[in-house]
Amino acid sequence: MDEEKPHRTQEPAPDDDAPVVCALCGTSAEGEAVPPTWLCSVKNGGRQYFCDTCARTHIRAIEGRLDSDWW
Repeated sequence: MDEEKPHRTQEPAPDDDAPVVCALCGTSAEGEAVPPTWLCSVKNGGRQYFCDTCARTHIRAIEGRLDSDWW
């Protein structure tokens, strides 16, 4: 159960042609990769990205959805 997962320092963009966009405010990420300060959430099998501003604003709601094992 205590498997080590490979650490990814930079998440690739979900689609080479489409910019990464915040699911809440619509801010586009600069560059080809998702910035390390952005949050990635999987919902209904799809990834959603949240900019650092939205992630900080809604961190309590985001963490509230996690099982206590992840704290």
